[in-house]
Amino acid sequence: MNTGCFICHKHSLGGDAVGMVFDDDLVYAGHILPPDLEDVYLGYLIVEPKRHAAGWGHLTDDEASAIGLLTNDLGRALREVAGAEHIYSRVLGDVVPHLHVHLVPRYPNTPREYWGVDVDDWPDAPSGGVPEIEELCERVRRGLASIRERRIGS
Repeated sequence: MNTGCFICHKHSLGGDAVGMVFDDDLVYAGHILPPDLEDVYLGYLIVEPKRHAAGWGHLTDDEASAIGLLTNDLGRALREVAGAEHIYSRVLGDVVPHLHVHLVPRYPNTPREYWGVDVDDWPDAPSGGVPEIEELCERVRRGLASIRERRIGS
């Protein structure tokens, strides 16, 4: 753990109570939680290794595998349970030097001018506060469990 790292500190406290989607020994995924928790773009998820790793190339093979599989499964879950038609992913790491993968859904009828990095600026985008975040995260958790059960059963 890096004591000066915001993400490591969050994990040392047990992650976020609101918005948690997945948590195990290697990775954590949860809904983005801006300070005001009002009008939050619904479905915007973050995937992070639990161990401090500054970015790509700093992960163990197990961490890299877990992050890759979880990121893909969460993208599938957002499509299945939230109706996303496309999932953007991005990693920046300039402000917080702990790998965190942004998964940002694009929903049907999003005007083309909001596609890409501006998707969450669309004024009519699905948004909400804590109750809506919690409800969506519960659906994503159930969807993720279903996706993983189907994998085991196949």
